[in-house]
Amino acid sequence: MNRKSQLNFDKVVKLTVLTLGLGLVLLPIWYMIITSFKPQTMIFELPPRMWPQVWTLKNYIAALGKDKFGLYFLNSAKVAVISTLLTVLISSMLAFVFARLHFRGKETLFYIFLLGMMVPPVMLIIPQFIVAKWLNLFNHTGLILVYTAMNISMQTFLLRGVFENVPRDLEEAALIDGGSPWTIFWRIILPLSWPGISVVIINTFLYSWEEFAWANVAIKNSSQRTLPIAIALFQSEHLTEWGQVFAASLVALVPVLIIFIIFQRHFVQGISTTGLKG
Repeated sequence: MNRKSQLNFDKVVKLTVLTLGLGLVLLPIWYMIITSFKPQTMIFELPPRMWPQVWTLKNYIAALGKDKFGLYFLNSAKVAVISTLLTVLISSMLAFVFARLHFRGKETLFYIFLLGMMVPPVMLIIPQFIVAKWLNLFNHTGLILVYTAMNISMQTFLLRGVFENVPRDLEEAALIDGGSPWTIFWRIILPLSWPGISVVIINTFLYSWEEFAWANVAIKNSSQRTLPIAIALFQSEHLTEWGQVFAASLVALVPVLIIFIIFQRHFVQGISTTGLKG
């Protein structure tokens, strides 16, 4: 086999593997989509049909009109947006300090700070519950504070790498012109770091939007429930309306897709900049 044939063979093998991988990823998503349009009586038919004989919008109508679904959606949007804004603001300022300023013990403090990345969130539920009970934070404020705290370590780590890649000549020029570190942060570092900030926005919003465990523990008032809790309520002991569950889940995906579409132009560049390689 000559070199050209070998290259063509390798290309075919790679495309085949990638196509199979894409199929494995898309198959569950496609099944969720078609199930959301199936009547309940046809969801468990055997063999399962990948194209329903009967299409219906009843699952979406029932899901969107059930148990204050719209209110839960707005609650999730509020919590996710505020958590994302706070995380971006705090982590970017911390990353600027660790990346551009010099002080004694900086590296030691940074590595201690990163210990937060090593603790699984589930292990912190009991301490979080005790603190939340002490401070009466069983509300959206408690969710926002926890989501922000859980994301700061990782996002600071990512943004530090981004900020270190900004040319120091720009910083020195700003200092010569009388600029303060605050001016350098807002007018030089942040505008040149949008790819990395886009990664932080997407990561934080996705975490805050879909988090279930702490929201289920901390929120007792039904009017303050978030969307993951609302979707869980579709499941009961005797019967689960899977069509409604999948319909609600697809609706819940819309804000995530919107956020990704808005920031996707910077996302790929941000992955390479921050060192997040899959």
